[in-house]
Amino acid sequence: MFGENVPKQAKQVFRVAAKKLADGCDDVLKFADRLHGETMAIVRGLGSDGLQKKCTTPDGASITVWKWLRLMAEHEIHHRGQIYIYFVAAGCADGLRCTD
Repeated sequence: MFGENVPKQAKQVFRVAAKKLADGCDDVLKFADRLHGETMAIVRGLGSDGLQKKCTTPDGASITVWKWLRLMAEHEIHHRGQIYIYFVAAGCADGLRCTD
């Protein structure tokens, strides 16, 4: 969601089963790395003009791209703790390595 809303400028609806995307600690970490790479490629390709354009948030609001990216970084920080809790509950020590 972080970068996908920037180029598509369309409302995104995410309805997926988690295990279809990544099943197990190693797959989850690989999936996160892949999505991070895709997002960084989108952001790197924006340029100064792209940062000033408008994009549409998932709830349909229009926002300047640079503001959306700043908001998403803050949003990611907010949820990072929750993700680490889920990793530990799933057997990933320190939220980084699988113990199973």
